[in-house]
Amino acid sequence: MVNTASVPTPVHAHGVSYSSLLTSKRGIWALKWSLVGLALTTLFQAIVVYYSGSVALLADTIHNAGDALTALPLWIAFRMSTWKPNDRFTYGYGRVEDVAGIAVVLTILASAAIAGYASVVRLFHPQEVQFLEAVMVASLIGFVGNEAVAVFRIRVGKEIGSAALVVDGKHARIDGLTSLSVFFGAFGVYAGYPLADPLIGILITIAILRVVWDAGREVLTRVIDGVDESVPDEIREAATHVEGVQKVSEVRVRWIGHRLRAEVNVAVDPQLTVEASHAIAKEVRHHLLDHLEFLDDALVHIDPLGASGEEYHYVKGHDY
Repeated sequence: MVNTASVPTPVHAHGVSYSSLLTSKRGIWALKWSLVGLALTTLFQAIVVYYSGSVALLADTIHNAGDALTALPLWIAFRMSTWKPNDRFTYGYGRVEDVAGIAVVLTILASAAIAGYASVVRLFHPQEVQFLEAVMVASLIGFVGNEAVAVFRIRVGKEIGSAALVVDGKHARIDGLTSLSVFFGAFGVYAGYPLADPLIGILITIAILRVVWDAGREVLTRVIDGVDESVPDEIREAATHVEGVQKVSEVRVRWIGHRLRAEVNVAVDPQLTVEASHAIAKEVRHHLLDHLEFLDDALVHIDPLGASGEEYHYVKGHDY
């Protein structure tokens, strides 16, 4: 096997690469400013909740506070992803980002439980909502603030390949829509329907649970090493364009945080020397790193043509 993982390149180096370091810093930058925006939005809404007694706005404020707090585990994860590998964590600390993604999902679930409980209690024990105009203004501010954060987080998350950051951005977008629904709840109370406020709170809870389902599915897919089905095809296509590669028999790829790692088996002419085969492996790796977005490293295994594939690497007694 030709292992090219230690071959240095200008951008993609062994371990914590320069590209990974840059994307982690960009993720931290996005979290810092989105946290500031959500904190200010939540503070304003909390003041209005205190004076108005609106349970719908309370549910939305709790959700926004939870969304702001989800930035903290992601922040820690991005910081840890810049730590160098060691003998205990030989692949580095990128997978901490997946753990942070789970923490985000659990935080969203907790906010759904709190908001739902408050709404149901208020439904059976109605309370007059004061300062409806302020509630409406607070809901609109919540919508604008969350949508701005959503656009910001999703854009940066897609740029750096962070599923956790994209999920958090989608969470903020749902927050914006639920903030807007508070506006209509307050309008319903203003029109003479006092139960509109807790009913909107319950609808917000249902919306949050939908976010939990979608976000949880996306994060857990990465936790169990799931990738988009087009990624292995892209790797095969890129590898076959390297001169000397006659077949690509096996491709394995996984996310480690917001960067991809690949293992590729390629077949070459069995008459080639070890040095020539090694040169092809190096070129395959460089080609993959240059042409595949989010790919941080690739391990290239060379097989002789005619003996390429997992069936040729089978070791009897080690198939359990």
